Amino acid sequence: MKRKICVIVASRANYARIKTVLKAIKEHPDLELQLVVSASALLYKYGSVIDQIKKDGFEPAATCYIIVEGENPTTMAKSTGLAVIELATIFNNLKPDVVLTVADRYETLATAIAASYMNIPLAHTQGGEITGTIDESVRHSVTRLAHVHFPASKESKERLIKMGENPESIFLTGCPSMDLLKNQDLSLPEDFFKKLFGVSGVGSVLNSKEPYLVVMQHPVTTEFGNGVEQINHTIEAIKKLKMQTIWFWPNPDAGSDEISKGLRIFRENDKPDYVYFIKNISPEDYARLISNCSCLIGNSSSAIREGSFLGVPAVNIGTRQNGREHGKNIINVDYNSKKIFEAISKQIEHGKYEPEHIYGDGNAGKKIADVLAKIKPQIQKKLFL
Repeated sequence: MKRKICVIVASRANYARIKTVLKAIKEHPDLELQLVVSASALLYKYGSVIDQIKKDGFEPAATCYIIVEGENPTTMAKSTGLAVIELATIFNNLKPDVVLTVADRYETLATAIAASYMNIPLAHTQGGEITGTIDESVRHSVTRLAHVHFPASKESKERLIKMGENPESIFLTGCPSMDLLKNQDLSLPEDFFKKLFGVSGVGSVLNSKEPYLVVMQHPVTTEFGNGVEQINHTIEAIKKLKMQTIWFWPNPDAGSDEISKGLRIFRENDKPDYVYFIKNISPEDYARLISNCSCLIGNSSSAIREGSFLGVPAVNIGTRQNGREHGKNIINVDYNSKKIFEAISKQIEHGKYEPEHIYGDGNAGKKIADVLAKIKPQIQKKLFL
């Protein structure tokens, strides 16, 4: 019998970070994929990621609506609790042999709680990494609940061992999002923007022959209440540059409404004809987009992970990625429009960096699927110190 692997995809970032694993599981002769799509991946407000998932040939075994409106700390906690309830029902129906969860989001924690209490072996990607905000606490909590670990870097593997995880349960595979960068043509077609802008977003169509910036700035949940002020510093820097810009809408974490408010005021008051605001694009198009940009700006881990692999000049703003292992392509700055402007200008002048394979060599998907087919995880955990 095939081993049933249940994978939870809860956001656009989730999907990009696990897509090649889904493909490898689906194609593996000894595995059966059970895909559960949940949270913001289901919602039009965040780009209807489920449509892209289906377009790519993956049919969900179940969907799970769990986001409580409000995007504040209370609704974030309630969404986590609701996700535990809903996922427990789904796991009871699907009866997976292993549940695979991604990274450090609240949906990740809910998945880990439901699976571990139901005695279902839990596999976890991207454990052992250091980051800012609540994400680091969530990530390490999931590590303590997980039975199989797929860290993305050597340093992360060492941290998992120091945290008391059984070394035999840790498999250094790299991050699956690197697979997409290695195995596709990253050149930018002449009609790229024209085709892209009919999908999801608002603004003027940009010229693919001219330099452009990409901005992706999310709320910092431990700094709730400061989102408008923080995003305004970035907006002021972009206004001063007046360079073609693709601006991604923020994720649904607590404080998302604050970031969105700042962006809407900018869009309505300034009517910037050099900015295109977008919700979501396919992982492959995103790879092409950042690979060819002059600078990637904001606080997404994408600048650090995919950015280092591609050598993309990037400016990381604020505390959301504090302590995360990164390459030479990153300049870290505080929430200060002058410093953000200066850092972007410096990165534009510098241009591409030498690629660094900190988070894997681009072969993670198959490695993870092969381990999932062979591993015999022990449900009863203990500290290995």
